[in-house]
Amino acid sequence: MKQVLLTNFSNPSAPTLRVKFCDDFFSRFRGLMFTASLPKDHGILLVEPQESIINTSIHMFFMNFDIAVIWLSSHYKVVDACYARAWRPLYKPRTPAKFVLETRTENLPFYHIGDEIQVHEI
Repeated sequence: MKQVLLTNFSNPSAPTLRVKFCDDFFSRFRGLMFTASLPKDHGILLVEPQESIINTSIHMFFMNFDIAVIWLSSHYKVVDACYARAWRPLYKPRTPAKFVLETRTENLPFYHIGDEIQVHEI
């Protein structure tokens, strides 16, 4: 699976994240379900074909830990972010998003609505 590096251009103190680029149905469907843990500065980037609220909504069933969820527009701008708790039924962005970044909870304070994110292929 393709991996990319994400940097928060708007917040230079934010760690660079190594994320799996999930752009097919099965990788988006699985997400982080059944994953035992997530290494520091890692995550996944769920990629939808177009911006949407419904298609970028997530559930936290079958999750073993809480995560930070950051929703990005098609231009890689943060449109929403939240702390998602394991086994909760629904989290959705307030505005349409194309990308859903799921990472460790300690990374959430580094992301705010309006931040510009840069994606670098490895």
